[in-house]
Amino acid sequence: MKKERFICPYTVYDHLEELDPSDAELLRFAHDAARNAYAPYSKFNVGAAVRLANGAVVLGNNIENAAYPSGLCAERVAMFAAMAQYPGVPFEALAVTAWSATKAIDEPVAPCGACRQVMVEVEQVSQRPLRVLCQGDTGPVMVFDGVESLMPFIFLDKFL
Repeated sequence: MKKERFICPYTVYDHLEELDPSDAELLRFAHDAARNAYAPYSKFNVGAAVRLANGAVVLGNNIENAAYPSGLCAERVAMFAAMAQYPGVPFEALAVTAWSATKAIDEPVAPCGACRQVMVEVEQVSQRPLRVLCQGDTGPVMVFDGVESLMPFIFLDKFL
C-alpha cells in the first residue's frame, strides 16, 4: 500500500484591488451578475463571468426552480451561454461570486462538483488552463491557475 497526498495550489489575494485589472474587472462583472440571480428559495445569489480569448465577457447567475433539480448554477449558465454564443472561442478565465440578503458572505465561494466537471471539459476544448477566481460578496479572492487544482482526478474524454 502507498499513501499519497494531493496538493491544491492556489493564490489568495486579500483585496480585489491587488488583482490584475482584467481579473478585477471580471470579478466585478460576476458581482453584478449575482445581483440579478433568481434565487427566491435559497436567497443565495451566485454570479459568474467568463472571459474568452476574443475579449468577450459572458455573464451567468444561478436560476432556481420550485422543483429544485430543475435549476442551474451560475457557472454553468455562463459557460454554456459562452459556448453557444461564441462556438470554438477558447476560454481564458471564470470568476465566481456570491451574495445573500440574509447573511454576509465574506469568504470565497467555490464551484460545485458538477460545475467543476464542466470546467474540465471547457479547459480541454480550449486547450489551455482555465483561470478560476472565487470570492464571496467581499473579502479575499482565491485564484486557481487551472481546473485540476480545483478538481483532482478529473474525468476526461479519453476514458470513454
